[in-house]
Amino acid sequence: MESNDFLTVAERELGERFQNDGYVVGPVEDLDSAARIRGRVADLAADHLGLPAPQTGEAGDFLDGIHAHVDAARLNDLRLAVIDGINTEPWLRPAYFSIARHALSTIVGNELAMQRRLNLSIQLPDDDSSLLPVHTDAWAGNSPFEVVLWLPLVDCRATKSMFLLPPGPDAAMQPRLGEFADKGAEDLFRAIEADVVWPEVPFGRFLLFVQTLMHGNRINCEPTTRWSLNGRFKSVFSPYADKPLGEFFEPVSLRAASRIGMRYRLPGGFDE
Repeated sequence: MESNDFLTVAERELGERFQNDGYVVGPVEDLDSAARIRGRVADLAADHLGLPAPQTGEAGDFLDGIHAHVDAARLNDLRLAVIDGINTEPWLRPAYFSIARHALSTIVGNELAMQRRLNLSIQLPDDDSSLLPVHTDAWAGNSPFEVVLWLPLVDCRATKSMFLLPPGPDAAMQPRLGEFADKGAEDLFRAIEADVVWPEVPFGRFLLFVQTLMHGNRINCEPTTRWSLNGRFKSVFSPYADKPLGEFFEPVSLRAASRIGMRYRLPGGFDE
């Protein structure tokens, strides 16, 4: 251990696993909040589709089977309606933060900025209209200091989950990306396909991953529909890229000393 490493053994182990694997899957830290979020998403989806709201305890089955009530042509309208709905709920972002508060504090820090609007992914079985080709968020202007908190609302495994290229293969491929400048994302995926991992994340667990690693999704070949929320977190004082504080991010856990320091101004009126 380095002499300036004051982390606990558990904190160090979690951090090392995150760095070595590029992600961690952990138990939701506030299961009641996760269930409340899932219930609200199911209610919003039912309302948009003109269906009865699912009974208590049935939200997961309702979401899993949503492909019986909506086709690919109407899917994006449903997704946008639910996104708008969840982002008007004042309790939902604090609840989302609570599902991995300790893990975020250990991996990212305890003074955090959080994405202002949560995102939602829905993938019907065998539907190719909702694919997210291989990418990194940093390529689209996100800061390399951000992490993504991914919450499944249904059990996600294999192609119903998402893929991620681990740090070793990713580091080997990054210098070669110029070879794919005149090719498509599918060519890039084929080049990394043998090395990608598909985290298994059932409802009740969360996925926290490094967004500078190549990741994406494929056609959902499972018989049920994928529903997952994602939001980005970063240390509030770490560098930003094209997604600035106040527009894309807002502070959610500033501490007293930082608030005092940010307000402080040196007195003027003195001659040097």
